[in-house]
Amino acid sequence: MMDGSIKSQFGKRIQTLRKQLGLSQERFSLKIEMDRTYYASVENGKRNISLENIKKIADGFNISISKLFEEI
Repeated sequence: MMDGSIKSQFGKRIQTLRKQLGLSQERFSLKIEMDRTYYASVENGKRNISLENIKKIADGFNISISKLFEEI
């Protein structure tokens, strides 16, 4: 990963998963009912995301939270 921070690693992970689904940030953030600019800042490793929002993202990918963090 570019920098070793957990925020950056998490952002890269969710970006990879989102792109695998072929969804834009806007479409994915709408799907999980999260503000697009907030979601973009998480993906860019700029936001210290809450557990509730991590759960929303995992649910949006239809995977468990542990699977979401699997490659971090």
